[in-house]
Amino acid sequence: MTPMLEQYLRVKGEHPGALLLYRMGDFYEMFFEDAETAARELQITLTSRNPGAEAPVPMCGVPHHAVEGYIAQLLEKGFKVAVCDQIEDPKLAKGLVKRAVTRVLTPGTAVEEGNLRAKEHNFLAALFFDADERAGGLAWVDFSTGEWSGLFSRDAARLWQWTVKIGPRELLLPDGLEPPKDFPKEGVQISRFPPRPHFDFAGGRDKVLKAQAVADLAALDLGDKPQLVRAMGALLTYLAATQMRELGHLSPFRPVNLGRTMLLDEVTEKNLEIFRRLDGGKGVGTLWHVLDKTMTPMGGRLLESRLRQPWLDLGPILETQAAVASLAADEGRRTGLREALAGVYDLERLTTRIFLNRAAPRDFTALRQSLGALPRLRELASADDQAPKAFVELLADFDALEDAFALLSRALVDSPPLAVTEGGLFRPGYHPELDELLELTEHGEARIEALLQEEREACNLPRLKLGYNRVFGYYFELSKSAGSPPGHFERRQTLANCERYVTPALKDLEERLLSAADKRKTLEYNLFLDLRTQVAGLRDRIMGTAARVARLDVWQGLAEAAVIGEWTRPELRQDLGITIRAGRHPVIEAAQGIGNYIPNDISVDDAARLLLITGPNMAGKSTVLRQTALIAILAQIGSFVPATQAVIGLVDRVFCRVGASDNLARGQSTFMVEMMETARILRQAGKRSLVILDEIGRGTATFDGLALAWAVVEDLAGREGGQGVRTLFATHYHELTALEGRLPGLRNFNIAVKEWKGDIIFLRRLLPGPADRSYGVEVARLAGVPRNVVKRARELLETLERSRDPGKEAGRGGRERGQPVLPGLMAPAPAETDAPVADPGRPLLDELSRLELDRMTPLEALTLLCDWKNRFGGHAAQGD
Repeated sequence: MTPMLEQYLRVKGEHPGALLLYRMGDFYEMFFEDAETAARELQITLTSRNPGAEAPVPMCGVPHHAVEGYIAQLLEKGFKVAVCDQIEDPKLAKGLVKRAVTRVLTPGTAVEEGNLRAKEHNFLAALFFDADERAGGLAWVDFSTGEWSGLFSRDAARLWQWTVKIGPRELLLPDGLEPPKDFPKEGVQISRFPPRPHFDFAGGRDKVLKAQAVADLAALDLGDKPQLVRAMGALLTYLAATQMRELGHLSPFRPVNLGRTMLLDEVTEKNLEIFRRLDGGKGVGTLWHVLDKTMTPMGGRLLESRLRQPWLDLGPILETQAAVASLAADEGRRTGLREALAGVYDLERLTTRIFLNRAAPRDFTALRQSLGALPRLRELASADDQAPKAFVELLADFDALEDAFALLSRALVDSPPLAVTEGGLFRPGYHPELDELLELTEHGEARIEALLQEEREACNLPRLKLGYNRVFGYYFELSKSAGSPPGHFERRQTLANCERYVTPALKDLEERLLSAADKRKTLEYNLFLDLRTQVAGLRDRIMGTAARVARLDVWQGLAEAAVIGEWTRPELRQDLGITIRAGRHPVIEAAQGIGNYIPNDISVDDAARLLLITGPNMAGKSTVLRQTALIAILAQIGSFVPATQAVIGLVDRVFCRVGASDNLARGQSTFMVEMMETARILRQAGKRSLVILDEIGRGTATFDGLALAWAVVEDLAGREGGQGVRTLFATHYHELTALEGRLPGLRNFNIAVKEWKGDIIFLRRLLPGPADRSYGVEVARLAGVPRNVVKRARELLETLERSRDPGKEAGRGGRERGQPVLPGLMAPAPAETDAPVADPGRPLLDELSRLELDRMTPLEALTLLCDWKNRFGGHAAQGD
């Protein structure tokens, strides 16, 4: 065991949960199990430090100048990485060079560009819940920007919902706290710690007060939220342990105010495909892909936050609308903004890296280019003579940071090297001493030749020569026949035919030449640190300007999306009505083209609070449901919407339950997932909610599903003192259409289709009234089901429908409109599946013959009698 390996193992023992990158010269090396893991994950060569030994030590390494790329790969795979650097100059070290871990990198604390997605937050979160107090807190921080927030709740389920919603890359939990079974652990690294010291209240309180520079928790609205303070303290404790420095770049803590924003839980975000498609993919097929026209990473992250938490107050919505309208109407101004914003890099993350001393020289030139665009942005933002209020507030004290731009322009060259230690960072004229050293290193030989020429002319020694060797360095050589040397020449060596001399000027110039390269690099490094300190001191100003640039970017991006999609400005109201004329689904329309999408009208008011929508498969019921929810969400972030007119009564929550999915890994069937999501809606939906439900009950037996769907409709229609919750309910259970007139505020609608020459044509139009059939067999035929199967299905369908509904007109493929059979009024099914088809001329006798009286309850018998009277009363009176 060498001293070096002993040092390695001692440092490794201090960070057992991390891969240790150990600096040795120009490489970061890994040994033992870390080497085997890294070689496998990074696909690099695994060697051995002592290959000839009886027990060779596995080893692998990566070049120090390329280490960030390898670290990024390890973080993406969920590893923690401890970086062990040399903390003393190897030239001055006596014995083994001192080394220490300077930082621990984790997925949730990354700040380097290669470890981050530009337009996405990178959250580290901590969750604490006190079962005795029945209260908890969730705190999260984006360490790369300093933004942090949190949520206090007495509902543990809500805290876990928000955890899924924000999608942290790393989650800190106290020992003993287990996530719920349906918590998706994919993509999040969970770290557990003892309640003390990480989740200790007293320690957390002190850390929070210090980090926020306040004297009392009440100043942060945390006086009555000790559980949230514990979660915040866990974050700060973890960051201090991994970053090993003061956390002075954190922004003011801003807890989530649930009363000021629309709530979109993670299930709704998923079902509406806001950020990801139902298959989990990003990009095409999501609302984000259609809406995001921002040009900067800050603007993209702000738009993401807006979409996750739309406003509930009219004030910011209307201000944003006005700003978007102003830019949508001025193409030249909008185009100019987009061109100027294209030159702006990530101001927030750049200044964070600079503040944390994790910046490379090119981060400074990226910052310089970004600051150079600010005056143009200010000019374009102020170009409107009748600027909306949002622009006036944006321009008030707009800091274009001209002084910072001038400093960086004067200091740095256009294309600095990748590493600080390579030199060549600064422009000539930035620092006098550096200019002298640059002159020496780049023109040293010329300076010596000039000194030689001066001596020749001053001493009249035309045959004086200049030489160099490793023993004496630079020297003047004079032949013995040339005469006596000048008095300031100092003899160094006598040869047969000549003498070699040095002069004070030559020795001084040589000394400066030999040390100039090292001095230049040292001076440039110190000047770089000084520049970093100056720029880091501007962090608050840069962050303030970055926030304004992000808002401006969001406005122009929403305006650009509105112009491209031919969207219109919605009207927002405090009432509960929703009126949409010629509404479209933004994602489907973007895929199909504006001219190929058939728009639809939706109206929700006191007379029609619950819209029951029937129609065939593939007709577009789900599309109409989702586009209504998306239009409401877009309206409440201040965006224009895909419709010719939209009047939206403010929505505080959107619930969306569509599609079929299971979670077999957690023991949850499709129907279980459906019922869990439905249960959440029924428990949490309120007066201002917008509920989108599609095909409730289809995952179980027909009567079970119908009964559940019926009960859900009744519950939603009867909420809020009989006023009901705003609901769009799509179903294939045509029996439910009979509820119109029985439940207040329920109205039937259908997605129209047309039969033509044996085929069905989907008209994609939402019309009043119920659908008369589902056309499931026809859709199966369109899907390519074999012809013999389709033919047999038609025969069976006709038999089944005649058996269940003898009053059905012969030859029709579904019940007559207005004649649904309702639960409790439905005759029992035949005992034998091969029973003969009922005789249309004797329906009552046929039904009587199939009754099983011993299985009927008195209530079922009574309701059946009522049904017979309604259906056959007229015939009996005529003696039929």
